[in-house]
Amino acid sequence: MLPPILSNLRLPVVASPMFIVSVPDLVIAQCKAGIVGSFPALNAREAEGEPPLLEAWLTRITEELDRHNQANPDRPAAPFAVNQIVHRSNARLDRDVEICHRHRVPIWITSLGARPEVNEAAHDCGAITLHDVITPTFARKALDKGADGLIAVAAGAGGHAGSLSPFALIQEIRSFFDGPLLLSGSIATGGAILAAQAMGADLAYIGSPFIAAAEANADPAYKQMIVDCGAEDIVYSPLFTGVHGNYLKPSIRAAGLDPDALDSADASAMNFGRGDAGAKPKAWSQIWGSGQGIGAVRSVQPAAALIEGLAAQYAAARRGLCAG
Repeated sequence: MLPPILSNLRLPVVASPMFIVSVPDLVIAQCKAGIVGSFPALNAREAEGEPPLLEAWLTRITEELDRHNQANPDRPAAPFAVNQIVHRSNARLDRDVEICHRHRVPIWITSLGARPEVNEAAHDCGAITLHDVITPTFARKALDKGADGLIAVAAGAGGHAGSLSPFALIQEIRSFFDGPLLLSGSIATGGAILAAQAMGADLAYIGSPFIAAAEANADPAYKQMIVDCGAEDIVYSPLFTGVHGNYLKPSIRAAGLDPDALDSADASAMNFGRGDAGAKPKAWSQIWGSGQGIGAVRSVQPAAALIEGLAAQYAAARRGLCAG
């Protein structure tokens, strides 16, 4: 059963937090359109000596959504989420956890490790925690450490993706967990959202299509590359962060590398203490991540229009199945 905070969304969708790309403008637009918007806490980076930018972001998001709800009581905004990278190299974790606790962020998404103390901090302020996993083994560990829900990151997802089929991953997790379960991996249409539910997930977790949203903090060339590319334009490599992820081949070529002859790297290369999510110098800012579902992305458009399209497709897919 879904907790109340996830039960009344316009669409059963959580927008995934994307490094650099997800910023308050995008989160607010996603929430106002009826899906959970999210951003990584590490995206809020202030200059040395300045007050934490995360404080300002949370204040702005909360106040804008409150104003929207007062003006639109019949169509309130969805809640928002903040992603905490709990990898041991994230020197900001304790500070960011304290800020999110104080601002009573309603949904916490945790990645790259699971820590009981982070889950406890979230629960102490009334929040729920969703932890992303790529295998059933990691799913069990996250639940043992207090996560409320799981995000199954299957093959084809953008960023740090797993390699298991979504059918296998959802099936095995559902054999021991009946709580909130999200599916990530190539979901870019309303029909795919419905398919995620049909195989046992409660919600879809969607990232890459929102790179092409007008409100996304992405280079215009990055947005256009999302529009122009498809599944065959994605390469799966550990080179850039030490963990396997999916990246756009044209951006790799533009950085002077051969996407078909990349070196390897191991997890020891990952370092979130440098402010660049452990990437090598050209990753993320020049070498761009993306999931395999981007063949469905046809244009750069506002997030609200993208969500409107997903909602229409979702409704049509449901009608089609019922008619059959």
